[in-house]
Amino acid sequence: MTQRDVPPHWDRTMQQRLARGEAAALGELYDRFASLVHGLAHRVLGDEDAADTVTRDVFAHAWEHPDTYDPQREPLRTWIAALTRGLAVDRLRTAGAAALARGGAGSAEDLEHQVRHASVAARADYIVHAMPVPLRSALELAYFQRRDYQQTAADLGVTEDEARRRLRLGLQLLATAHDTEAPGAPPGIGGAA
Repeated sequence: MTQRDVPPHWDRTMQQRLARGEAAALGELYDRFASLVHGLAHRVLGDEDAADTVTRDVFAHAWEHPDTYDPQREPLRTWIAALTRGLAVDRLRTAGAAALARGGAGSAEDLEHQVRHASVAARADYIVHAMPVPLRSALELAYFQRRDYQQTAADLGVTEDEARRRLRLGLQLLATAHDTEAPGAPPGIGGAA
């Protein structure tokens, strides 16, 4: 195994502590990832109560099944995000199917389109929050503040070439939101995307 393949020490240690049943480990895990989990769940479901439920379910799963996380395969953050996305998409699909069964508006195709759209949006949110800060900062300036690459370079204190590079890399990462098999992106769970 190369040095690059070695998972971060914190991820390995956390998985081991959860496997031993250390309640403090669950608290640390929650403190570190609760906002990510809730944000992704809310992005998919668009409902605060449903996002709260998914958040509880994600941490309950991590507590009850820590052995399902493999530190050699992916970072703990990616596993948590994938679990969140999968549970939220399953909940969205189940709620939509129940609404259709009750005679709600739309069709099964409309529901699958909504599920795919929510899944891609959650993946894009995860990618933005997981990307390196320099790339995210450049994208935020360009997108939210409508700066061109020259203004972005000046605001960040970097060369114009560096600003273009950061914007290009950030956009390339975001483009993988539609790709369910993108390297480094949370894989689809529960039939999502």
